[in-house]
Amino acid sequence: MRILGIETSCDETAAAIVERDEQGKGHILSNVVLSQIAEHEPYGGVVPEIAARAHVEALDGLVRRALEQANLTLDDVDGIAATAGPGLIGGLIVGLMTAKALAMAAKKPFYAINHLEGHALTARLTDNLDFPYLLLLVSGGHTQMVLVRGLGQYERLGTTIDDALGEAFDKTAKLLGLPYPGGPAVEAMAKKGDPTRFALPRPLKGEKRLDFSFSGLKTAVRQTASELVPLSDQDVADICASFQEAVADTLRDRVGRSLDRFSAEFPDCPTPALIVAGGVAANKTLRAALEELCAKRGFRFIAPPLNLCTDNAAMIAWAGAERAGSSEPDPLSLAPRSRWPLDEKSAPVFGTGRRGAKA
Repeated sequence: MRILGIETSCDETAAAIVERDEQGKGHILSNVVLSQIAEHEPYGGVVPEIAARAHVEALDGLVRRALEQANLTLDDVDGIAATAGPGLIGGLIVGLMTAKALAMAAKKPFYAINHLEGHALTARLTDNLDFPYLLLLVSGGHTQMVLVRGLGQYERLGTTIDDALGEAFDKTAKLLGLPYPGGPAVEAMAKKGDPTRFALPRPLKGEKRLDFSFSGLKTAVRQTASELVPLSDQDVADICASFQEAVADTLRDRVGRSLDRFSAEFPDCPTPALIVAGGVAANKTLRAALEELCAKRGFRFIAPPLNLCTDNAAMIAWAGAERAGSSEPDPLSLAPRSRWPLDEKSAPVFGTGRRGAKA
């Protein structure tokens, strides 16, 4: 089964072809991503209108390239999947309408995919992972711990009660005068700094609840920087290192509690696993902290390749392939959803990242 996937939920325009064989294993035949960093850099963040216009200009060409790289035509694919939410509504409309038009013209089944489900299932594409497992999603719009019981069976164990982690990195970078995107800039400066110089808070550390919080940490960074004005390069490096270490320490505590819960619920699981996805998963310090934590708790640590951790269409195509094997296609009348929680049974939490990413 070959599925064409389209992703336009934020500031990456992407198209991909993924094949699912008879044994259920996935193979990426093409995966094309166009970043919009240059368009949004002058503003220090994603501008929804600019993002939507960029998707309109690029998407047709990317779909064509994805088909060419896979050496296929539209007639050769078995279905078309597109991100239907959550995300920026303008971008979602572009991708969803393109997918519907292609599906109608080529008489192919259409699958509307939850962007978070794409992240949740990526490890099954890359590592052929069996259910159940844990997912830590850390990006600019999301910070969630999700128990993945099976296809379509997702339980949100914890979420951020204020800022998403990627947003906290971006705002810290902007506060310190570092370039956009903030995550890589903060990480680069942290390598030159002293992580013990500033005693920054570890929000919610020690609490039984499994949620996250980063607003207080961000405020502490602002207060620390204000006390040191004018900031030297070493001051900036030390603040970045201290901030990053505070995040790592917080994740050890928050994620560790989720690992304990998983172990208690699934004591006979032969290979418990933690999957980490999202742009923040590229941070080497945070990855090392989580890898060490998993090793101590007897968990397998999986972080898909960076190009599959950040927003991409291969994960959307794969989610469509998994869906195609077990459920009916979606109607072409289906509308995009700027807010679409992966676990629709969990009560909404105020302030779980950017508006389009609340869950």
